[in-house]
Amino acid sequence: MGSCKPQQEHVHGPIIIGAGPSGLAVAACLSEHKVPFVILERSNCIASLWQHKTYDRLKLHLPKQFCELPLKGFPHNFPKYPTKYQFISYMESYASHFNIHPRFNQTVQTAHFDKGSQLWLVRTQHCELLSPWLVVATGENAEPVLPRIHGMDHFSGSIAHTSVYKSGSEYRNQKVLVIGCGNSGMEVSLDLCRHNASPYMVARNTVHVLPREMFGFSTFGIAMALYKWFPIKVVDKILLLVTNFMLGNTNHYGIKRPKTGPIELKLATGKTPVLDVGQVAQIKCGNIKVMEGVKEITRKGAKFMDGQEKEFDAIILATGYKSNVPTWLKGCDFFTEDGMPKTPFPHGWKGEQGLYTVGFTRRGIQGTSCDAIKIAEDIASQWRTVENKNQCNSHIILLTS
Repeated sequence: MGSCKPQQEHVHGPIIIGAGPSGLAVAACLSEHKVPFVILERSNCIASLWQHKTYDRLKLHLPKQFCELPLKGFPHNFPKYPTKYQFISYMESYASHFNIHPRFNQTVQTAHFDKGSQLWLVRTQHCELLSPWLVVATGENAEPVLPRIHGMDHFSGSIAHTSVYKSGSEYRNQKVLVIGCGNSGMEVSLDLCRHNASPYMVARNTVHVLPREMFGFSTFGIAMALYKWFPIKVVDKILLLVTNFMLGNTNHYGIKRPKTGPIELKLATGKTPVLDVGQVAQIKCGNIKVMEGVKEITRKGAKFMDGQEKEFDAIILATGYKSNVPTWLKGCDFFTEDGMPKTPFPHGWKGEQGLYTVGFTRRGIQGTSCDAIKIAEDIASQWRTVENKNQCNSHIILLTS
């Protein structure tokens, strides 16, 4: 017996793929324009990355005013840096407020533009949906990056990506190798310290570490305020001058700074500076030990590029995430092989033939909000034209019948 053909459904408005902050932001903005939509989400909840793949002690790295979705801010009683759980509750109330009801457990297998019908055809494991508009909201962080390091298969201890790390309590009294020194690697190392584990953090690449606050104000807020008045290189010089005064020269502790300044680097490449919430103090006193690149993993530990060899009980991969768009979006050259829009910010939100992208700006929720507003306005203007045309056609049919 042949398999049944999936049921086909014509969607009255756009199809949004992904119910994270990006998908919810577009849906809310469309709701304001009275445009209907369908959201497909592969997980069983909204914001699944936040709900299932973040560690317990995570807080927003930026003050809440920089992390708000369009049209509805955080509750006033939330702290300056909301916790993971507060951010999740904010998104749940946001979805409820705008009457957003994603279709959960719907994994998109393929999506392509059908030239015959001039519609996007989206196929999940259960159905096929057709629409003139497709909004890709799966974002930059859809899948964990799992590097292949020589000897990993022979390691006798546990190896886990930060996407499954919850708390250092699982690693109490263990020697743990943390591979990666971005925000995740730094925060996991700090969390391990607080649970009496011994973290060894690999700092293979250069990274900027800045204080989360300077003189009681958010470092990011100060940077954005200065950027309105001064060239970006001047802003970076001011930030690094204050950082050296507050944290000292991180090069002395094995964390090498890039030659390009932190904000210039962030805007050019999306590489976010690490915001210090206590990690540098732990590095200075030796509780977090900084190691050079890993040469190979051994059965009991690792060999390093500088010739050292150490034993470890566990390895944590703080190696980040990547887009998964190329695995399911077919016949479209709007995205690179890495699954990012080829057109840089601020023009990467709109492709051809009704294709839109949100959550790929490398500028956090502020970038997402900016794109979501533009996408909704653009779709709404087209949708109204289609609706008016349909109404005219129905009047003509009534008059001629």
